[in-house]
Amino acid sequence: MKRTAADPLIADGDRPREGGPDRKEVEVAVGVLIRADGAFLLTSRPPGKVYEGYWEFPGGKVEPGETVEQALRRELLEEIGLVIGAVHPWRIERIDYPHALVRLNFCKVFDWSGQLHMHEGQSFAWQDLPVQVAPVLPGTVPVLQWFARERGFTGATHR
Repeated sequence: MKRTAADPLIADGDRPREGGPDRKEVEVAVGVLIRADGAFLLTSRPPGKVYEGYWEFPGGKVEPGETVEQALRRELLEEIGLVIGAVHPWRIERIDYPHALVRLNFCKVFDWSGQLHMHEGQSFAWQDLPVQVAPVLPGTVPVLQWFARERGFTGATHR
């Protein structure tokens, strides 16, 4: 059966879902920071968090009363020490993780100021296709596939 845009991508489908089938969807703002040379920023999940050590695009939960853009600006300053310029909403992907049902609002960012500083003990890596860091968070995989289509890349997107 083919997945539609309304269906969430199921991560670790063999594991039970916390909160059951009626759990609330968590809104998340995600920054896809892209340098002039095309490299994009990935950060590792911090110690003590679910999927610790997995690589992802930085971002976080949208708090009540915030827009996706406001949340992204706050999260990137808090997490990695950057003040971002224009935010370009790109795509939305729903992921059903065992611990949460999330709606990922991916936004491209081409302009920022400040120095990268990992405030939560995570690591960072500027990457291109194929991505050299592993493991990659399931919610990151669709973005790598979108990049591959945009860039005409035909190989595997990650190792």
